[in-house]
Amino acid sequence: MEYVVSELEGILLKNHDPFCYFMLMAFEASGLIRFAILLMLWPIIRVLELCGKGDVGLKVTIFVATVGVRISEIEAVARAVLPKFYFDDINMEAWKIFSSFDKRFVVTKTPRIMVERFVKEHLRADDVFGTELVVSKSGFATGFIKNEFDSISDRIAALFGDEQPSLGLCRPKSDYSFLSLCKEQLQPPFLSSKNQDHHQIIIKPLPVIFHDGRLVIRPTPFSSLLILLWIPFGIILAIIRISIGLIFPFWIVPYLTPLFGGKIIVKGKPPPPASITNSGVLFVCTHRTLMDPVVLSTVLQRKIPAVTYSISRFTEILSPIPTIGLTRIRDIDAQRIKRQLEKGDLAVCPEGTTCREPFLLRFSALFAELTDRIVPVAMNYRVGFFHATTARGWKAMDPIFFFMNPRPVYEVTFLNQLPMEATCSSGKSPHDVANYVQRILAATLGFECTNFTRKDKYRILAGNDGTVSQNSSTNYGIKKLLSTFLHVASTRKKMIMSLF
Repeated sequence: MEYVVSELEGILLKNHDPFCYFMLMAFEASGLIRFAILLMLWPIIRVLELCGKGDVGLKVTIFVATVGVRISEIEAVARAVLPKFYFDDINMEAWKIFSSFDKRFVVTKTPRIMVERFVKEHLRADDVFGTELVVSKSGFATGFIKNEFDSISDRIAALFGDEQPSLGLCRPKSDYSFLSLCKEQLQPPFLSSKNQDHHQIIIKPLPVIFHDGRLVIRPTPFSSLLILLWIPFGIILAIIRISIGLIFPFWIVPYLTPLFGGKIIVKGKPPPPASITNSGVLFVCTHRTLMDPVVLSTVLQRKIPAVTYSISRFTEILSPIPTIGLTRIRDIDAQRIKRQLEKGDLAVCPEGTTCREPFLLRFSALFAELTDRIVPVAMNYRVGFFHATTARGWKAMDPIFFFMNPRPVYEVTFLNQLPMEATCSSGKSPHDVANYVQRILAATLGFECTNFTRKDKYRILAGNDGTVSQNSSTNYGIKKLLSTFLHVASTRKKMIMSLF
C-alpha cells in the first residue's frame, strides 16, 4: 500500500496564501467589522512574511479571524462556505498525483476545523494534519492554537513510525520536516513525464453542489477593499432599484432597469395571457433566487402570482407580485394551485429551494398532476459581489443583496408549452413528466440533473431539514425591531400602487 503526504496551500491548492479564507471566516462568522479589521491588518501581516516571520503573521491572522467566535459557527462556515472557494482553487496537476495513491494525507498550518470537511469529502483524503484552535469552556475560540506549527510534522512521524510514506508533495523551500521521512519528494511544476509512474486511476474531486455565504468573489486584499468601498453605494442602489419595482408599473420597469446597471436577457417566445376560454398557464421555473417570479412578471409585463413555501414577511412586503403560500400538505396545496390556475397564470419552482451551482434539484411532481398547460422557463442569473440566496442567514435580506450587486443580470428562456403527449393526459405518470421537464430545463441551461432535495440542501448547509419557524431565528430580535417599519412600508406600498 502506497502513501502520499501533501501540503494543502500551494500544492493541492494553487494559492499558497490562506489569507483570503480567513477573510471569508471573518465575514461569514462575524460580519463586516471583523472583516474590515482583518483587512486593515493585512499590510502588517504581509511585512511579517517578507521579514521571514510568516508564522507570526499567520498567528495574527488566526487570532483576529477567530477570537470570540463560537466554535459551532466556525464549523458551520467550514461546512457551508469554505469548500466552494477551496474547490475552485484546486490544482488539478497536483490532484492527479495525489489521487492515484492508496492512502492520502494532507498537511496545513490552517486550523484543522477550517479545512477538514473539504479535504476529506472533496479531496478524498484519509486524514488532515493541521493546527488546533484553543476553545474556552463556554465554546468560544480564544484565537490561539494549542501547539506550535512544528508539532504537525511530529504527529506525522508518530503516525507512520518506522514506515516511510511513498511520496511527499511540497513547495520549494518548504519548512516541513516531515518531508525527510518520505521516500521521494515532488515539487511544482508537476510535469506529466514525472507523474507517469504515480498515475494509475484518476478519480475526480467531489463537486460542491450546495454552498452558502454572501460573497461571490474570493476576498483577496484587493477585492475585499472593493467590497468594503462598494457596500455604501450598493445599499443606496438597492433602495433605488427596489423602489422602482414597488412604485412603477411593470411595463416601464424594463426601460428603467438598464439605467441603474441591471440587465434582463429574454430568449424564446412567451405564451399569451390566459383568456376566458383557456385556463391559466403554469410556468415551471428553475429556482435560482427569490427574484425568479418577479423577473418573470417583469418580462411578461403582468403580475404572475408565485407559489412559495416559506418567505419572510419583509420579503412578502417587498414583492411586487402576489404570493401564494403552501403548507406542504399535498391535498391542500393542490387545491390552492388549482384555484389559482382557474383565475389565470401561475409560476412555480418545483425544486422547492434555490441552488447556486449548475445543478437542478429533484422536481416535485405535484405540478404535473394539476394541469396540462405547462410552460418550462429556464431562469439563471449572474452577480458580481453578493449572492442573493442563503440557507443559514436571514432570507429577508436576499433581494437586498441581489440589488446591491453592481450589474445583476437575469436570463429568462421560455421553452415551448409541453405537447399533450408529454403530459399526464397521455397516460404518463406525474414523476415522468416532472423528470422530463427537469431534463429539458437542464439541457437548456447546460446544467446537470440531480436527485437532491430541499432537505438534502439544508442538512448539508444548516444542519436541519429546512423547516422555517417564525419564532426561532438568530435575527428574531431584528425582526421585532423592524415590525413597525414593515407595517408602515406595507401601507405605503398600497397607497402608491393605488395611484397607478
